[in-house]
Parts: sequence; C-alpha cells; structure tokens
Amino acid sequence: MLSFSSTTVKSLPLKRRLCFLLKLVCFVSSVFIFCEFLIYYVVIFQCQWPEVKGGAHVDEKESSILKAIILADTHLLGEIKGHWLDKLRREWQMERSFQTALRLLQPDIVFILGDVFDEGKWSSPQAWADDVRRFRKMFKYPVSTELVVIVGNHDIGFHYEMTTYKVNRFEKAFNFTSGKLITRKGINFVLVNSVAMEGDGCAVCRSSEARLVALSRRLNCSQQKPNHSNKGCSDVEKLPASEPILLQHYPLYRKSDAECSGEDSAPPEENNIPFKEKYDVLSQEASQKLIWWFHPRLILSGHTHSACEVLHAGKIPEISVPSFSWRNINNPSFIMGSITPTDFSLHKCFLPYESRVFAIYCAAGALLVILTLAHFQLLTPPFYFAQRLISKHKA
Repeated sequence: MLSFSSTTVKSLPLKRRLCFLLKLVCFVSSVFIFCEFLIYYVVIFQCQWPEVKGGAHVDEKESSILKAIILADTHLLGEIKGHWLDKLRREWQMERSFQTALRLLQPDIVFILGDVFDEGKWSSPQAWADDVRRFRKMFKYPVSTELVVIVGNHDIGFHYEMTTYKVNRFEKAFNFTSGKLITRKGINFVLVNSVAMEGDGCAVCRSSEARLVALSRRLNCSQQKPNHSNKGCSDVEKLPASEPILLQHYPLYRKSDAECSGEDSAPPEENNIPFKEKYDVLSQEASQKLIWWFHPRLILSGHTHSACEVLHAGKIPEISVPSFSWRNINNPSFIMGSITPTDFSLHKCFLPYESRVFAIYCAAGALLVILTLAHFQLLTPPFYFAQRLISKHKA
C-alpha cells in the first residue's frame, strides 16, 4: 500500500508536465489555425455585395446582376528573385484569401488585371510552366465561376522587352487576346493589352490596335438607335447595346496620385511623384484613343499597387485596384462589383492586415513565455514581489 502511494505521488509531477505540454500544444495550434486559416473567414465574411442603384426593380431580377470580383498584381515570385520562404508565405496568403472569397461570396466572374507573375518577362519555358502550374493550383475555381486574366508588364515585359513569343505564351496559357470582348448577362467587357499601346507601330502594337479599332466599330454600331441609318454598320454583327467596361493593366494617363485618397492609396511621400508616360501610366495619346474608341462607362486598372479613383473627361470613372499581394502592400484588397447592362456599384473588400497577424503572433509568443515561466515557478507572482518589497522597506 505504501509502495503504491509512493508511486502515485511520484507520477503526479509527470502527469502535470504532460498536461501542461498538451495545453501549450493546443494553445499554439489554436493561434496558428486562426492566423493562417480562420482569420480570412472572419475578415471576408464582413464583406457584402453592393446594391445597384435603383434597387427595388433590380432586386426582383437578381439573376440579371453580374457579381464580379476584380483584383490585380498578384506577382507570383519566380526562380530568379523569389526566396522559397517568401514564396511559401505570400502564395499561402493569396491562396487562402482567394479560396475563402470564392466560398463565401460566390462570384459569377473574377478578373485579374495583370502582373500575375513577377518574373514572366524573364522566365525560361520550364520556369514559366512551373509558375503557371502554381497559379492554377492557387487560383483554382469552381465551374460556377469564370476566371479572366489580363496581361501586365511583368508577364511579358515592358514594351522594349515584349516579344511575340512572350505574348503568345501568355495568350495560350490564359486564353487572352488584346481587343477581346467578353459579354456576360448583356454586359460588355473589353480586354486591353495596355503594354502594346505604345503607339510606335511595332508588330504586336499594330495587331492589338487593329483588333481594338474593329471591336470599337462593332460596339459603336450596336449602340446606335434602330431608326438611325448608317450604311457603315449594315454588315456589322450587333452586340448588346451596353456601354463597355475597359479592363487593363496600365492606368490611363494622370499626372500623379496626388488626388488619390484612402487608407490604401499611395503613401504621402510618393503620391506627389510625377508619373512617367508609357511606364507608370499610358501616354496621353493612347489614353485619348481608348476613350474615343469605346466611350467606356468604367475603367478598371492595376499596376500602381495603390488605390485611386479618378474621373476622365469629367464623367468616366477609373478605379486603380491595389495589389493583391502582402509583398506589395500591408492591407491588400479586391473590388466587389454588382453590375447590370446600365449600371454598376462597387465595394472594396479588405484582407487581413499583415501587421495585425504578426501582432497576434507576438502577443501569443509573449503569453506563452509567461505561462511557461509561471509553470516552472521561474516567474515571481506580483503579490509576493510586492510583499518582499514591503518587508525590505520595514526592515
């Protein structure tokens, strides 16, 4: 009996240590699961689809509303400059955000406005194939959703780096063509290769502009009233009469981001830096061409990694969509659009702040250290510490 009691007493410290270790494992696992999985649900769950103006009549025909998600500048790292740990972290963040958004929001269509890859302009055939494979794994989507990808300068290079081979490689991988029209629920979207809007007559530029001009003619003829006689449109296949929405990587020309505001706009030290034409934004000439050709009701672009809203010709809004990657911005976001043939409403959905995730990890780490020290009685409780100070003072 005494032997049994002695064994029981000796086993108590071991049981306590195992119990404490189990609690630590549960605590660490809970923090990890929240920061790397659940936090995306908590944040994106708060995003709601915006209501289209004129609401009551539209609500009766909810099926006529196209629900679109627009994001930009994912910049998947390549083999040249991408560190494996950086790749692992950023790609996990973007994959979890994208998959969570699809599950919670269930959009009809998703647009990615260029710079899908960070090193597409340098990639070897093998590296390109590997990058495309990783992209398809991260941005996989259900059959109920459509994914449309626009080309950016990091995908095929700036104009002086762009070649027919790189353009064809991208077009083959993503079924993209500059001047391509996508019509969904009576809404016209025009896809533009803005890198090819240099205006210098290069082979890629000529073919791209020719397709845009032909598409412009079709859209303009389709928007004419039935009783309007125009012999030039007699042989043109008619499209829905909805004014188009332009989707491209480069923004239209603007002097700088000085007039942009918001928590995800360019930092104050950068927003007054003048933009370079054909590098930061399209040239004034190319911008004017696109407005003349299409008379768009909305322009969506990326490239700057920061948010901005501007009006062109006093009436045409352009939304610059910030980067979707935490590598470029602390608070990435995407645009949610409820669109009809005659109207649209946009709402921005922010993703988790990376600084807040790190703060949670730091707070959890500090708490873990305190609990460990307290368990092994290496941390003096505040009460006893105060008691010792008082006794020393009396002495």
